[in-house]
Amino acid sequence: MKPPTTTQSRASALHRRRFSEEPDLLLSLGKHVRDLRNRRGLTRKKVSQAAHVSERHIAQLESGEGNISVLLLQRIAGALNVSVAHLFAPRTEEPTEKRIIQRFLERLPEHRLEDVVLRLMRDFGHDEKMRRMRIALIGMRGAGKSTLGAKLAADTNYRFVELDSEIERNTGMPLGEIFSLYGQSGFRAIERRTLEKVLKEIERAVGPEEHMSRVIAQGDFRPMAANDQAMGDLRRILEAREPLYRKADLLLDTSGTSVEESFAKLKAALQANLQ
Repeated sequence: MKPPTTTQSRASALHRRRFSEEPDLLLSLGKHVRDLRNRRGLTRKKVSQAAHVSERHIAQLESGEGNISVLLLQRIAGALNVSVAHLFAPRTEEPTEKRIIQRFLERLPEHRLEDVVLRLMRDFGHDEKMRRMRIALIGMRGAGKSTLGAKLAADTNYRFVELDSEIERNTGMPLGEIFSLYGQSGFRAIERRTLEKVLKEIERAVGPEEHMSRVIAQGDFRPMAANDQAMGDLRRILEAREPLYRKADLLLDTSGTSVEESFAKLKAALQANLQ
């Protein structure tokens, strides 16, 4: 019999090394699963019920024994609210504060997570001074965003950006044609891309983010233009959007006030907020 060649010897060594590392991998995986479960305050029984995996399988996994299938591992990861890849990710010691935040978020109902994200972005997403220098006017059509935005830009020497005009300039089409070709969902996608482009190009912006049609009298024929029940639709839209509008830093009611009165109220509110 011929002695093993160098290539065969290397292959054999790699083979032995691979199998010698498997127990370490299983032990590491099991410890990670156990730590995640304990940090979430879950018993094996609760994980078993949520994942539809027997407690015996979970016990074997946590002790580094057995050879659990990928599908069962995926169920367990789902019960722990992590991805399968997260179970295999190298772990580093995290600061206590980060673990506290993670536990807090894990216990929040899903409908509250958006508020948390918005608050984090508002308070920590940007340099506070720069954040306060970016002003976006949002609201229903006809609320005075374009008029007040232009006056505010002239008064503060900021650049004024009207999102609808930017959309028309970037697409080379009037808004009515965009709606005819792509519908409202297509327009919203273009609107989002345009807004992201504007925010990247300029450091300071005063711009009305148009979510709805302008007043038909302004010659802007968009979704509600041909609707005989436009007023009812307008009320329903306002009711649906009011919770979103209330997330703004400042609220300004322009109903029943002149342009000059609304502008004075806007300036006063901004000055108080920017100090």
